[in-house]
Amino acid sequence: MKIVDAKVVVTSPGRNFVTLQVTTDDGVTGLGDATLNGRELAVVSYLRDHVAPLLIGRDPHRIEDAWQYLYRGAYWRRGPVTMAAIAAVDVALWDIKAKVAGLPLYQLLGGASRDRIRAYGHANGSSLPEIFDSVRALQERGYQAIRIQSGVPGLKSVYGVHTTTSVDGSAPDVLARPVVEDWDTAAYLRYIPRVFEAVRNEFGPDLPLLHDAHHRLSPIEAARLGKDLEPYDLFWLEDCTPAEDQEALRLVRQHTTTPLAIGEVFNTVFDYQTLIDDRLIDYVRSAVTHFGGVSPMKKLFDYAGQRGIKSAIHGPEDISPVGMAAALHLDLAVHNFGIQEYSGHTDLTNEVFRHAYTFDDGYLHPGEAPGIGVELDDELAAAHPYEPGYLPVNRLQDGSVHDW
Repeated sequence: MKIVDAKVVVTSPGRNFVTLQVTTDDGVTGLGDATLNGRELAVVSYLRDHVAPLLIGRDPHRIEDAWQYLYRGAYWRRGPVTMAAIAAVDVALWDIKAKVAGLPLYQLLGGASRDRIRAYGHANGSSLPEIFDSVRALQERGYQAIRIQSGVPGLKSVYGVHTTTSVDGSAPDVLARPVVEDWDTAAYLRYIPRVFEAVRNEFGPDLPLLHDAHHRLSPIEAARLGKDLEPYDLFWLEDCTPAEDQEALRLVRQHTTTPLAIGEVFNTVFDYQTLIDDRLIDYVRSAVTHFGGVSPMKKLFDYAGQRGIKSAIHGPEDISPVGMAAALHLDLAVHNFGIQEYSGHTDLTNEVFRHAYTFDDGYLHPGEAPGIGVELDDELAAAHPYEPGYLPVNRLQDGSVHDW
């Protein structure tokens, strides 16, 4: 069996997705997600101009060899563009291998370690009543673990709180120029513990609650927030400091017992070494799409598991159903699964990417279709071409740029 075609498809059924279609001489096609939100065309060029020509004629079953060839062979390693492109190839080849075997991918990863996959959804609001309504809406959809994001008094637009210009997980409204959000750390640190106190009082002690600080805090600020949130028993505090500084988590860890989740912007295992070796986090948060695919993610989880650290794959709406499906096969197979982020997709996106995975009563399952269980509707995808779009930027009250 040989690869005879590698095609890059860009479609925007509400937001942009980049998909690699790899086809063999036996007519088997595998799909991989290469979406890099706000920088999609950089990955398109990397795939179309540099990677796809190297795939033609290769044996699709040699997945590890292909991964090492694309990672080591380029000389320039790591980074989100490179790793998203490699991820698309890796997932597409796993899709082909599982289809040829006539099995869902998780069976090739060692089989199921659990019957179903617990997911969490995103609740948000500009006021406590809005947050309560958002939580109840998610509970009605079956969610049994919920992330809480709140507006902050005095700030017009904050990450994770939907407005007409927000772009968090379930709102497909990435814009042609970055929206400018505002930020005041002191106001945030004063207000957020009050939000979680109110949510706990409203919904009781048993509902798992999560919160995302989205890289905006210094180590000592994150330590304070983690300590202040301890009475409300969070499932985790996510991305509390800029993720590049692994040592920052050491100070946070010293001051709080609130569990920590890190890594949605990480691209390789090297970003995690100190965090895992020194047990500075509790959950690894990378996405299959941005971490080089199924192959390195499985290795990461095995490595993290040696230190009692669990998986928590990044799963926002800008990961396509192809990337989500690949994540779910890993979730079902690995022993040290923690939880899966799942904001869902628009109906139109689900029509373009028909998938076998299901969500029911707060739990996901990848399904039993051979491969990853996703098929691309080429005609419908072509009817929704690429649209320029950016994520927001963040500025402090004095106008200086801050981490979004």
